[in-house]
Amino acid sequence: MSFFFTTITHGQMKGTGLPNIKNFTKTEYQSGTQNWDIHQDSNGNVYFANNNGLLQYDGSTWRTYRIPNSTNIRSVKFDSISGRIYVGAYNEFGYFESDEKGNLDYVSLIPKIRGDRYKSTDFIWKIHLLNDEVIFQSFTAAYILKDESITVIPVEGRFQFSFKVEDKIYFQDITKGIVQYKNGDMVPLAGTTALNGYEIWGIFPFETDTLLIATLEAGLFVYDGRHVVPWDTEANEFIKKNSSLGGVMVNSNTFVLNSVLGGIIICNRKGEIIQHVDLKKGLKNNTVLSSFIDSSNNLWLGLDNGISYLNINSPFTYFSSSLNLSSVYASITHNGILYVATNQGVFYHRLQGNFTDDSFKLVEGTAAQSWNIQVISDELICANNKGALVIKEGKVDRILDHTGYFGFKKIPEHPNLFIGSNYGGFTIFEITPSGFAFKNRVQGFYNSSKDFDLESGYLWMLRDQLLYQLEFSDNLEEFTVRNKFATLDSDGNGVSTLQKINNTLYFVANNHFYTYSKNFDSFREETGLSELFKEVPPINSISQDSYGNLWYSYNESESLGVLMKTRDGSYTNVMEPFSILKGNFVYNYLSVNTIDPHNIFIGMINGLAHYDSGFSSDNLTKPKVFIRTFSYGDETIVQGNPQEKPADLELPYANNNVKFTFSSPDFENADNIQYSYQLEPFDLQWSHWSKQSIKEYTNLKEGTYTMRVKEKNNYGLESEPATLVFTVNPPWYRHIVAYIGYFMLACLIVYLIRLQVRAKIRKNRYYETIEQRRLYLEKESKIRMEQYRLEKKIQKLNRDRLKTKILAKDKELVNNSLQVVKKNKILSNIIQKLKEMDTESMNDESKAQLSTLKKSITKEINSNSWNDLEKHIKNVHFDFLKRLKEQYPDISPRELDLSTYLLMNMSTKEIAEVMNISNGGVELARYRLRKKLGLGRKENLNGFLMNI
Repeated sequence: MSFFFTTITHGQMKGTGLPNIKNFTKTEYQSGTQNWDIHQDSNGNVYFANNNGLLQYDGSTWRTYRIPNSTNIRSVKFDSISGRIYVGAYNEFGYFESDEKGNLDYVSLIPKIRGDRYKSTDFIWKIHLLNDEVIFQSFTAAYILKDESITVIPVEGRFQFSFKVEDKIYFQDITKGIVQYKNGDMVPLAGTTALNGYEIWGIFPFETDTLLIATLEAGLFVYDGRHVVPWDTEANEFIKKNSSLGGVMVNSNTFVLNSVLGGIIICNRKGEIIQHVDLKKGLKNNTVLSSFIDSSNNLWLGLDNGISYLNINSPFTYFSSSLNLSSVYASITHNGILYVATNQGVFYHRLQGNFTDDSFKLVEGTAAQSWNIQVISDELICANNKGALVIKEGKVDRILDHTGYFGFKKIPEHPNLFIGSNYGGFTIFEITPSGFAFKNRVQGFYNSSKDFDLESGYLWMLRDQLLYQLEFSDNLEEFTVRNKFATLDSDGNGVSTLQKINNTLYFVANNHFYTYSKNFDSFREETGLSELFKEVPPINSISQDSYGNLWYSYNESESLGVLMKTRDGSYTNVMEPFSILKGNFVYNYLSVNTIDPHNIFIGMINGLAHYDSGFSSDNLTKPKVFIRTFSYGDETIVQGNPQEKPADLELPYANNNVKFTFSSPDFENADNIQYSYQLEPFDLQWSHWSKQSIKEYTNLKEGTYTMRVKEKNNYGLESEPATLVFTVNPPWYRHIVAYIGYFMLACLIVYLIRLQVRAKIRKNRYYETIEQRRLYLEKESKIRMEQYRLEKKIQKLNRDRLKTKILAKDKELVNNSLQVVKKNKILSNIIQKLKEMDTESMNDESKAQLSTLKKSITKEINSNSWNDLEKHIKNVHFDFLKRLKEQYPDISPRELDLSTYLLMNMSTKEIAEVMNISNGGVELARYRLRKKLGLGRKENLNGFLMNI
């Protein structure tokens, strides 16, 4: 069986389905609505001539660069030699170039125009690069930039537009027709004045020495060097109906033609429309002002309101809601028609021809949830919410059973029977010469599932993570549950799916494949398949197509992969291309319909994906990655712009918090781009792949760092690493100058310490000397103090001895005084006795002797012995008497004597005898003395006198 729809690629241009379309609105890119021209630099950045300025997109970020005196840019062209981005606007043209920080600065070329006549340029509609010249075209003149000088080529009438075809530049002069620019002159082309009444919006190379010309309203023409003739093709009819706004060549065989009313068409050299994409099929606007093929051979469209990106260089195209498809559960081809089971019913489309002209049509009577669509015995049967539906000629021919069904399987032992799983169990159908017929419901088991199959005389069903083994009765009218299995291995892994591969039923548990042996009534592992899936993530579902390829879903049915069978019988695991479809699959419904290697239909939640496994990867370019911005402090360095200037990046330590942003001009599936980075020597290894395009580092230590970033696209291709080297200077206190200062300071400190040590040594020696002297003096002082103490002790002993001696002397004086007093008293008594003697009776001699005796006694009494004694007493107590007199000047001599006697510790009787007064007189004298000395009644007079 063969099918003839347009899956043959036209130089990698697929005609089946629609390319993936990504629309960018004004809100997203934050600039003007209209985009008049598109170009791309050598780094992959795409530029748009936008109403509000030059719009740049690097794959991650949109930036708008404005020009002075005008914002409405009409043309843009990148010069890979100079790195300049030339732009043309209203009364202004010039170029952007990178400054030292990588930002784009504008330089006007208007001052280079000599004279003022042509400085008012009106709109610059086109810019062309030809050899060493840059040509700016307006309605009134052409401006030729060469060697930084501008030459003006005026026009008598008006230039409409201009075009570069291969290495030739053509202008439309509204009076002379098409003219070719040659060495500063405009040379008319013969026979082209026939187009003077039409606006030419595009000229393309066609056959040898032939041009294809697109006009605004008259359609497409072919010019052979002499004549202009209409291009009578399907493409021409479209352009005449929808008006042309130019276009672009995809390759030597394929054209993109823009229109005012109908979006774009992609056609071949025969004028056959390969693709038609408009508002209905995914564009944001039907008016396409500009188109451009980028370095990855994908298509950019500048719209009257927005921007669209079409991934035309891809093995995937899509049938989605624009073609009436929603969530797809299954698809199959039957009698040259593709049938698709969706949540809204079964839809069909003929495979002969292409998919550009109409949408999928609903099979009448199937407008309900359709779980499966199958061919059994060359008849088409649908498992639908309405029941088991037989489909013929685009409609439901009959309904076998009105109970909802999940799917059907033929019964191996009964070729004329098949079984269906419905909402309440299972039903047997019979294949008769007149078609399918309902036979009977199977009793005894009333659960069902979409996951079931038959082998070894049993029906195996997977439901609620349990594998049921059901045995038929002999008449196939009843089930017996023979067994239920929660796991098949010792690891406890539950069965995730069951599927026939090469007509053998396999039970899959954690990528281990098991078969059932009826003879041994046990499961055994098929190590060959298990080994094949060893490096594959745990799968949820598996399906084998007609070419032996093993398709599988994994990651909770979010992702898809395939083991492609090669000619030698081995398998190649293919996962990366399908990452573009990640998250778009119906959960637990793996729907892959392989017609041939170039036509594989994959069911998704939003329609069908068409996959061409033979799509050449040679046309896939290796992705690029850029460290787009590098920020530190208030500074931002931009990379990835043309004319990038190398710079030595030295950061002050205060700005050691840095931020990097990454970008990649890999626009095909920007949402699935993954980055890996490594900051050497901070990071020991590359980071895990991540979609995060921003990375920050904080508190970096001083040193030189190298930031490396690489990118991996959805095809698994990795870019070469992008690098950025920068240095974080140390803080001032860790700078080399600081270390020199520290060294000098350390030397100075060492020197000062040495001086201090020396001074301290000298000081210590001095203090040691002083200390020795002090110790010597202290010792000497101690000796002296000891001597002094001994002297004092001696003096005290002497004083005590002297005092004792004085006391003894005083006692002796007192005794002597008393004896003198007694002697004088006795002598006085003797004299008195002698006086009383009768001298009359004595003779003269006796009288003379008595007189002599009396004189001698009187002389003795009147002798100075008492006075001498009294004087001696006063000399002994001279200091005491002096102190007493100084303290009490009014004290009398008699009281001084009394004080002396009291100091000598004489008794009242002794004092009375010495002072020749009575004892009462002594007490009275003592009283008077106490009063004069101011003593109280309780104060001791003797003690007071001793303390004076």
